[in-house]
Amino acid sequence: MANPVCEVLVTEAQLNAPENQVDLAAGARVDFQGIVRGSEDGREIEGIDYEAHREMAEHQLKQIAEQAAIEFGLRSIIIHHRIGFVAVGEPSLFTRVCSGHREAAFQASRWIVEELKKKVPIWKRPRFKSNALRRASRSEAATV
Repeated sequence: MANPVCEVLVTEAQLNAPENQVDLAAGARVDFQGIVRGSEDGREIEGIDYEAHREMAEHQLKQIAEQAAIEFGLRSIIIHHRIGFVAVGEPSLFTRVCSGHREAAFQASRWIVEELKKKVPIWKRPRFKSNALRRASRSEAATV
């Protein structure tokens, strides 16, 4: 395949899926969003603080995208990762892969996420909800 499109981004901005760009040779597109869930290690969280070595992270993401394009025959790859504070329910990761066939798109999407977790210098630190704040808000609610 000639010249797949690879787009990577590490940003503090909220993630939104890019507009659909139709590739008539792509029979499959898989979008994935990694959403911050409400608990970490069995404890409630407000969100996650993500830190990155931005240049290194973007370099690694680009290498992962280029390798995926070759190994899975992809036509295009988008990988966006958010840094800074990401609240519960918001996406911290967005990937999109387009290929000629669905099986390659599904496999590539999973492979990209696994490689990203292994190789990209992005660190997460959960921001746990404070027990004191929960007790205070419960007692305020009880007096209302």
